[in-house]
Amino acid sequence: MDSVTEIFLKLLVFLCVHRQHMAVTGDKYNCDDQLVSALPQSSFSSSSELSSSHSPGFARLNRREGAGGWSPLVSNKYQWLQIDLGERTEITAVATQGGYGSSDWVTSYLLMFSDSGQNWKQYRQEESIWAFSGNTNADSVVYYKLQHSIKARFLRFVPLDWNPNGRIGMRIEVYGCTYRSEVVGFDGKSCLIYTLNKKLINTLKDVISLKFKTMQSDGILLHREGQNGDHITMELTKGKLSLLINLGDTKTYPSNAQINITLGSLLDDQHWHSVLIEHFNNQVNFTVDKHTHHFHAKGEFSYLDLDYELSFGGIPVPGKSGTLSRRNFHGCFENIYYNGVNIIDLARRHKSQIYIVGNMSFSCLEPQVVPVTFLSSSSFLALRGTSGQDEVFVSFQFRTWNKEGLLLSSKLHQSSGGFLLYLSDGRVKINLHKTGRVLSDIAAGSGLNNGQWHSVSLSVKRNRISVRVDNDVTSSAHAFTPLQIYSDVFYFGGCPSSGNISECNTSFGGFQGCMRHISIGNKAVDIISIQQNGFGNFSDLQIDLCGITDRCLPNYCEHGGECSQSWNSFHCNCANTGYKGATCHYPIYEQSCEAYKHRGNTSGFYNIDSDGSGPLGPFLVYCNMTDATWTIVQHNSTNLTRVKSANRENPHTVFFKYSANLEQLQATINLADHCEQELAYYCKKSRLLDKSDGRPLSWWIGRTNETHTYWGGSLPAVQKCACGLEGSCIDSQHYCNCDADRDEWTNDTGFLSYKDHLPVTEIVITDTDRPNSEAAYKLGPLLCRGDTPYEVAFSFDVGNGPSEVIVQSRNSLNDNQWHYVKAERNVKEASLQIDQLPQRSHSAPPDGHIRLQLNSQLFVGGTASRQKGFLGCIRSLRLNGMALDLEERAKITPGVEPGCPGHCSSYGNLCHNGGKCREKYSGFSCDCTFSAYAGPFCKKEISAYFWTGTSVTYNFQEYYTLAKNSSSHASSFYADMTLAREAITFAFRTARTPSLLLYVSSFYKEYLSVILTRNGSLQIRYKLDSHQNPDVFSISFKSMADGQLQHVKINREEETLFVEVNQNERMKFILSSGTEFNAIKSLTLGKILENSDVDEETMKANSQGFVGCLSSVQFNHIAPLKAALHHSSSAPVIVKGRFTESNCGTLTGADSTSSETTHSFADHSGPIDEGKPLANAIRSDSAIIGGVIAVVIFILLCITAIAIRIYKKKGIYSKNEAKGSENEDSAESALKSELSMQNTANENQKEYFF
Repeated sequence: MDSVTEIFLKLLVFLCVHRQHMAVTGDKYNCDDQLVSALPQSSFSSSSELSSSHSPGFARLNRREGAGGWSPLVSNKYQWLQIDLGERTEITAVATQGGYGSSDWVTSYLLMFSDSGQNWKQYRQEESIWAFSGNTNADSVVYYKLQHSIKARFLRFVPLDWNPNGRIGMRIEVYGCTYRSEVVGFDGKSCLIYTLNKKLINTLKDVISLKFKTMQSDGILLHREGQNGDHITMELTKGKLSLLINLGDTKTYPSNAQINITLGSLLDDQHWHSVLIEHFNNQVNFTVDKHTHHFHAKGEFSYLDLDYELSFGGIPVPGKSGTLSRRNFHGCFENIYYNGVNIIDLARRHKSQIYIVGNMSFSCLEPQVVPVTFLSSSSFLALRGTSGQDEVFVSFQFRTWNKEGLLLSSKLHQSSGGFLLYLSDGRVKINLHKTGRVLSDIAAGSGLNNGQWHSVSLSVKRNRISVRVDNDVTSSAHAFTPLQIYSDVFYFGGCPSSGNISECNTSFGGFQGCMRHISIGNKAVDIISIQQNGFGNFSDLQIDLCGITDRCLPNYCEHGGECSQSWNSFHCNCANTGYKGATCHYPIYEQSCEAYKHRGNTSGFYNIDSDGSGPLGPFLVYCNMTDATWTIVQHNSTNLTRVKSANRENPHTVFFKYSANLEQLQATINLADHCEQELAYYCKKSRLLDKSDGRPLSWWIGRTNETHTYWGGSLPAVQKCACGLEGSCIDSQHYCNCDADRDEWTNDTGFLSYKDHLPVTEIVITDTDRPNSEAAYKLGPLLCRGDTPYEVAFSFDVGNGPSEVIVQSRNSLNDNQWHYVKAERNVKEASLQIDQLPQRSHSAPPDGHIRLQLNSQLFVGGTASRQKGFLGCIRSLRLNGMALDLEERAKITPGVEPGCPGHCSSYGNLCHNGGKCREKYSGFSCDCTFSAYAGPFCKKEISAYFWTGTSVTYNFQEYYTLAKNSSSHASSFYADMTLAREAITFAFRTARTPSLLLYVSSFYKEYLSVILTRNGSLQIRYKLDSHQNPDVFSISFKSMADGQLQHVKINREEETLFVEVNQNERMKFILSSGTEFNAIKSLTLGKILENSDVDEETMKANSQGFVGCLSSVQFNHIAPLKAALHHSSSAPVIVKGRFTESNCGTLTGADSTSSETTHSFADHSGPIDEGKPLANAIRSDSAIIGGVIAVVIFILLCITAIAIRIYKKKGIYSKNEAKGSENEDSAESALKSELSMQNTANENQKEYFF
């Protein structure tokens, strides 16, 4: 088989397997089958049953057999209802009911699942145990769609609360679908090796996915290595999963190429956990269950030299890379995929790519282990001992996060003393006491509260007592006791809350955690039989599951805070982090030197935290507290450095390392108002620029890793030095002093101040290898001053100590915009609001001072000592509702001025349609000079009604002053008035076609005309070459002579024309007649009165002129309609004919028409009640005939009325056509009349059709 065919077949197989896998793992749309209704009676079980008619087999949803549901013998929190689905199944939803026709229902419950019917796991929602809300009556169904599906064979419902007037009663249904998977089991001595196909290996992309379950805390899951010790390993270590990428030869490759990522916790719980490794280029995603770590490999994968073998479950040849001590995996894998290849399926079919070492099975054996969870300090488990024997042996395993807790207790033989085995500071201790006197106290082990399983074995024989932890001889303790231990009852985890039990000491806190493998007298304790009240006694336990959770996963401690935990909570140790608070969130240090100055600090070294509570840590700077507070960040090379013998092939390169990383520096620079850095370049026959080829000979690199060729005192994108900008270089032919290439020392020195390029991270010099050629450079520290504030604080002290409410903004508050501040304090709370940000509040203490008693003046913008001075504007200050006159006070206060500039930066956007914002003494105004609109905000449309023959002409030659002192021919002195672009906007409303809307003429017989053609389409005609026919562009959405207001935008950029009508999609056209509109003469609205050489269509449109409304006409920066109406005496505009200002440009279509509405007969038929019978129905034929005649007569009358109406409308139309608009009283009524005639004609046509 050729390689192409082989690849195709493999791809086909993969797609088929992948589709099958997707189908069986539960499509979210199809995985909702009922799973319980078809189960046999034997699939149901429970903790107990009230009677045979209340057995679990009657717990099917909506069924009434037996007593109508399951009820236990006793209603308490230790009852459960269990179903066996027969095989692992995907479960997507559950539903519950109460007992049929009873008072028995469950109001809340837990859902647990298992593969084996033991070692249960609670369904969790967002890392917390989720209790489902149950029923409120017996028969309604409560359905829950699970947010993430469960894959399990057994499902258990555990009631938590139930109807207080009844007992526990349940009927259930479970929804889901079949779940099929490939499973393989490893015994801790075997592994599976997959040989990769060399032809299909993709070095840029790898995807590995699998699931695993185990009870062992350590083991190799995946391993791949090379000849030189390079390897990738995924290993389970102490219940956590680590991904290790290691380079064998650390001398050849950088040490930072070693990667070790750890995710997950408590993964040795014998439940399935999913793993996904995605490698694409150098980006790697490592996911365990729901937790993902993203990292960039920085080239490590390109360094790795790996073989073509990938092993699962262990390392095939231990010692190859020094890994003799590593354990193989003991547990199960499910659905192992490598780049879409099903590895377990290949192994099952004995494919040649698979090699198996040791014993491996295609099944998953479930260990018979029953853990117990001690939920609270009042939990306990009492078990019978082996009385009458002179030897005692007890062993068990436990896991917990608590440092303290009672593990085991019993009493001394024939005495009032007791024996205690307990945790203290993470160590196991034994305490023998008698009547308050301690006889012996020994300890073993350490750090046992780490959440791992630890074994404890206690042995007492002939007055010798010994304890061993984790089967480690070194973790053992021994002691001799003169009294024998009496082993009638052993109390595990705590003591009963009631009764006087001398052998159980309650002075120690109870144990919270899990226990398993409990053995007394070398005999394993059957915990299940205890649950069924066969032996022993217990309280507040969860049997057959370990409910421990890792509260430090994910780690909520920020900024490197160390997370520690107990059973119920977690704690963050913020020492040496620079932060404080419950989660190390709040910074200890100020954000800038400016903030330290406001606290009254003087010059010195300070730690600053530029991003506050953000991810960046604090760093050390020097604060120079002068008039302007400077933040100074040093680097590692501030001395003058001389350079020789550097060229392009062997450049001199220097890297600058600062006392902070680039992210911290960027945050500091972004926070500052101004930053600068002095760069001095001294030269002797050393140039900065090679003028012959324009290539730079020296350059510097900023924080964004971009090369820059401007130097101190210059500007970005300008390949010059400061002297080049000032015109003061020693050689005027060059833009830098050093480019003069003189055999004497000179320099180009100055400050770099473009914030986005700072700081300088690298300098490269290449022109010092010629005779007598030399250079020197010196880079100063990074200097920043001023703050860009992002927060406002409201501080006060009423006698209970300082209090502060802070509101932080994502955007800077010194953006020259007005910001709203509201601060309030009352006896209950203090609050602060900034702009539209959420209000922050601080509650007052319940006991303490409540009155704020102040006796000084109110200082606005600073303090009495003139510290923390505010630079900016404050207005509309109100104190307890009273407005304070700041302007009057400002007139007599030094350093404060009344009024405030800068209104336009805040409110300039209120000036619309090309209006310009103008600053005023205490406000702003909108200048509408160059806008086609008027009004305070340039939003009022300027509209006019044009009558028959009206013409408005705007002469451009009066606007341009070029020709006023010229006596030559117009075409000569307007030759430079050439337009390469036009921006035209206007709106119109008319019912006449054809019409001329706008016409622009030229001294060169070039023109632009905008017309409505006879069919109502818009047409733009450009003639930019007097020797060619015009370019014609038609826009035919619909007839635009429909009396509605039409908005038109025309923009030309040389040969490209853009047209937009009524905010529809902009259309693009290309001109062929030219790109320049030469020597423009005038713009005409309405009718052209002068002789013009235009095309025939424009002439036809001009013969009719324009009758209707024109509004908001703008040609570039000229508003001709506005000039004619408002500035006719001063503007170069000529008006002929009847011309009236109107608001027709603001009327809606409904307002501008007076058309009638034709109603159908059905509109007046009235309501019909089909459900009500007729009271006097006459079924005779005569009645039917009479009804038909009545209908016919009614129709004839209607037709006659319609005909008369049509005749009258035609008469009105003819009369109005003859009179035109002469008898109208106003421009609006003239337009309405014409629109009425058009709409009437349209209605008459509709009526004819009817």
